[in-house]
Amino acid sequence: MVLGHTSARKLTYQDYLRFPEDGRRHEILDGEHYVTPAPSWGHQSAVLNLAYFLKDFLRRNPLGHLLPAPFDVVFSKHDLAQPDLLFVSSERAGVLNEKNARGAPDLVIEVLSSSTRRVDEGIKWRRYEHFGVQEYWLIDPQGRRVRIFRRAGSTFGPPLDLAAEAGDVLTTPLLAGLRIQVSEIFD
Repeated sequence: MVLGHTSARKLTYQDYLRFPEDGRRHEILDGEHYVTPAPSWGHQSAVLNLAYFLKDFLRRNPLGHLLPAPFDVVFSKHDLAQPDLLFVSSERAGVLNEKNARGAPDLVIEVLSSSTRRVDEGIKWRRYEHFGVQEYWLIDPQGRRVRIFRRAGSTFGPPLDLAAEAGDVLTTPLLAGLRIQVSEIFD
């Protein structure tokens, strides 16, 4: 849901800091305010399963830092997002501080829901691509599918689609050796 503002002025991170603590997710994307209601059970289950698999892998292979929402990613004065999950490699850990990430994570994961699908597949996809996210995963609990966008030069390359029904396995060059059965994300 977009909350419009009456002036043509783009909102900033300073505006964001003045938003109320109301239990909803507030983001600023290209200066516009986006508000997301509390997520569904299927959404949270997929987030928790992914976090478990990724954290377990990173415990055995300390390659970087995994953080769940709500955690602010400040891309620019007019762009702040709270991905469902984000990974920052050890080499790029300097973008992290106690309050937020200042710059693009290596990996951003968004779990789709009816209230977030349009934003996740639209403006967020464009902003993540623009600001240099290396990989963007769109997790679809309803379709039991994963769509992966990997950086190919200055843009994302063609998507890679994985499905639980096909027995597909999720891997990434960012985390060499990681193997997650797509079906296990949704179980």
